[in-house]
Amino acid sequence: MIGFCCFSMYRVLATTFYLKQSHILYKRIHYLKILCLKFNFNKHHYTNIHKTSNKIKRQTVYPPKYHQEYNPETIIDVALTYPFATIISAKETTPIITHAPLIFNQNKLIGHIDKNNPHVHLLKGNYPVVAVFQGPQTYISPSIYATSQLPTWNYIIAHAHGTAKEITDVHVIKSSMVTMTEHLEAPNHAYKIQHDDPRMDRLVNYVHGFEIDITNWEGKFKLSQDKNPTDIENAKQELIKNNQKSIESFVDQIFTKHFN
Repeated sequence: MIGFCCFSMYRVLATTFYLKQSHILYKRIHYLKILCLKFNFNKHHYTNIHKTSNKIKRQTVYPPKYHQEYNPETIIDVALTYPFATIISAKETTPIITHAPLIFNQNKLIGHIDKNNPHVHLLKGNYPVVAVFQGPQTYISPSIYATSQLPTWNYIIAHAHGTAKEITDVHVIKSSMVTMTEHLEAPNHAYKIQHDDPRMDRLVNYVHGFEIDITNWEGKFKLSQDKNPTDIENAKQELIKNNQKSIESFVDQIFTKHFN
């Protein structure tokens, strides 16, 4: 009789524990649904939400498709307008990073860096490389939106993935320098460098010329695309305004600290 009572009590306790756990899980799922509605999560953010016995698993899609640009011409425009690139390679587990202007020509990026830069060992031999071109970017305050939103950061960035090859022909390196100068001096062309300038002959001995064969472009365009048309326009104007602000005081401050 005692054994039967103990068994019955165990069943009651087990059932009660199960019901409590189920209630907790139900509350978690209900809370998640409220969050999804509150922050307007949709199929672009979460492709699948499902539960297991004691937790909720979340499968994400990143980056959201509406934050990507797929038109190569539009992406290349970023590289042409903002040619000063961040060039990234990896030697085993160590990232190697260099900043230099790159000129786009016939689906290639052409540039040169100092021969003493350790990056030169990776900018040859079809070694994989990524060049990042950063366009306008800015913090977006919720105060500029017509609807209730959270703070964010908007940007226009182009990634060029490819393989690097060394340029060993001195005449090709000099020609690339002339082409780069012509591009950077546009549209006024106040200065022109000559291919046969004696200073070029001296300079070319100290640079490593290279080209990047581009395998694919990737456009990272975060422009408040998930907002309504009014908020998108407000974010656009904020991006323009903040990138037109004078940087005179900042540059003066940096020069003062650096040279003193």
